[in-house]
Amino acid sequence: MIERILAKKLKEAARQFPVATVTGPRQSGKTTLVQAVFKDYDYLSLELPDQRQFALEDPRGFLSQVDGPVILDEVQRAPDLFSYIQVLVDEHRDWTGRFILTGSQNFLLLQNISQSLAGRCAVLHLLPFSLAEIEGRKPISLETLGKTVPRNLKQPKAGLMDTVFTGFYPRIHDKHLSPRDWLASYYQTYLERDVRNVLNVGNIEAFGRFVRLCAGRCGQLLNLSGLATDCGISHTTAKRWLSVLEASFIITLLRPHHRNFGKRLTKSPKLYFLDTGLLCYLLQVQSPEELYHRAERGAIFESFVVSELYKNFSHRGEQPPLYFWRDAAGHEVNVIIEMGSKLIPVETKSAQTVASDFFDNLTYWRKVSGDETTRATLIYGGDRSFKRSGVLVYSWLTL
Repeated sequence: MIERILAKKLKEAARQFPVATVTGPRQSGKTTLVQAVFKDYDYLSLELPDQRQFALEDPRGFLSQVDGPVILDEVQRAPDLFSYIQVLVDEHRDWTGRFILTGSQNFLLLQNISQSLAGRCAVLHLLPFSLAEIEGRKPISLETLGKTVPRNLKQPKAGLMDTVFTGFYPRIHDKHLSPRDWLASYYQTYLERDVRNVLNVGNIEAFGRFVRLCAGRCGQLLNLSGLATDCGISHTTAKRWLSVLEASFIITLLRPHHRNFGKRLTKSPKLYFLDTGLLCYLLQVQSPEELYHRAERGAIFESFVVSELYKNFSHRGEQPPLYFWRDAAGHEVNVIIEMGSKLIPVETKSAQTVASDFFDNLTYWRKVSGDETTRATLIYGGDRSFKRSGVLVYSWLTL
């Protein structure tokens, strides 16, 4: 089993709260993680029809099946359980780690937690594998990003294009499955189970078209009106469907950073996919080799970097403080990481060779920010890490 970085934070949460919840996209490894961390706990899955029926008809009786700590898998499928769990933990204020909950529908799960378990429950998010987890090493320390040049990088198990084409869903790696075959099945399951049955999106065909249009706009400023028009739906529907994708951990939206340095800034967010394998599938990329010639290669690489930074924070139990910066003249920095009062600008380039103009936006940002010595980072598609033009250049291998 590949060790998950979130395991440490999950153990800490269980020592401090009576309830700990792990949410994330389908097939991200939530059940495997909680069963590995809490080996002695009882386990009840609400995916099983008989257990789900029991929980729906008799929540009190369902919870009384066990007299110790328990893992409740896909708990959002029996919403009434949350109120009964609230009563139990309020009656036993000395409990810690009594209930470990998992769920794939973040939108439903968090709604029930906010209504019944606010202040009693730690909520953690597990995404598919990070590059560091696959390679069996620690992720890059974001606190030192832009300060030190990584040394002695371990050769990866796969090259860059193979890595982004395959994506990071655990089952693909555990079973050595064909990415396109597995992702086709995964995507169809997502549409049928989560979108149609849970979210009551009636027009699955239109929603599928909407998702593919989003894939085509990965790494771009979000134009919701244009997206709605191209899909043939209303602006309101497009906004709701985008929220569905975000709550499902399919996409994330990077908001523009608010510090304007006296410049008029773009106000629209940028759209990224949290798994490049799924993104490649939606873009109908047929092989890793094809990526070298696709116009979307830069956007896919940018999405890869954003998703790895996102997982770095999320798997430590932190909200990812990721933004981008762009002014009205078109100057742009792909990612701004907010580390307390410090801002770290990050540029991404999929090329394997670094050109001098790669640093132009970082140089401009440093100038307008008034701090030309602030640490800045360029992440590119090559294998070496070094310092150039006052910027630390990181290989994609370091993420």
